This record gives sequence, structure tokens and C-alpha cells, in this order.
Amino acid sequence: MPNRSTTQRAKKDLREGKSPSTAAGEFVHEEIEHVRKGKHGARSPRQAIAIGLSKARRAGVPLPPPRAGKTSTEARKKASRDYERGQSAAGGSRSSRVSRARERVLEQEPHDSASPRALSAQTRRAAQKRGRESRHEAAQKAVETKGARGRASAARKAARTRGAKKVA
Repeated sequence: MPNRSTTQRAKKDLREGKSPSTAAGEFVHEEIEHVRKGKHGARSPRQAIAIGLSKARRAGVPLPPPRAGKTSTEARKKASRDYERGQSAAGGSRSSRVSRARERVLEQEPHDSASPRALSAQTRRAAQKRGRESRHEAAQKAVETKGARGRASAARKAARTRGAKKVA
């Protein structure tokens, strides 16, 4: 069950016209925090992300299931079920027995899968698959949406980072 504040932030993102994937990011962030704080573990960063996306779909974020060829048939079916549940009016909750079993299994998984280093590696792998042009377009869009203050702030951060790397 996601925190109420997470659901509220996601709904706010949707009201502001942000994309469903941005709203779903709130749930992914919450899941990463759960792994880091020891509430449960995850086998890999991708599993933590998948759990967050599943929660987002079930909470009503209109994030469609992945297209064929992107993930396994099993994962697509699960995403479709989650999406349908989130879009239907009838709520319905998972049985407590199933919920406990799921938590027990996840507690056995490692907690370092949500470390900054692991997430950074996952991000780089995902970006590598996308191709150069796609990454360039995303960077251009980021520059447009950031605004003058955002660009100045990013420039300062980049300068600090460069300075830190020279020392180390």
C-alpha cells in the first residue's frame, strides 16, 4: 500500500499536466526508499522499479503496460492487470495472507540493490539501449523545460562536480 503523500504527489503531477511516467516516478522513489531503509529488499534495481510501477498502475496512474518485445509476456500481463485494476472504479485489496507472503519473500532480498551506485549503473545501462539521438532529444527537452534559474543551478552543480572529480 503506497503512502497517502505519495499518491497525492502523483495526482498533483497529473493535474499539472505532467506525463504518467513522471507521476509513476513518485511511487518508484517511495519503493527505493523502502529498500534503503530496510522495510524490504529487492533482487535488483529493476525489481525495485518494477514494484514501484506496479503500485502506480494499481493506484490509478494511467501508465499503459509495456509494448510487446519490451518485457516478458508474464510481466506485460501483470502490468495489464494492474492497469485495469487502477482504472476501474472498484478498488478491492490484496488479501492479507498474500500480502504477508510477498513481504516475507522480499525481506530475504538484498538491500544494496537500491544504493546510489546500483541505481546509477542501471540508469546508464538503460540509457545505452536508447541510442544517441533519443538521449540527445531528452537532453534538449530538459534544457527547454528547466528555465533560466534551473540552468544556472545545473551549471553550478556541474562545476562543483568537476571540481570534486579533479581532487579525488
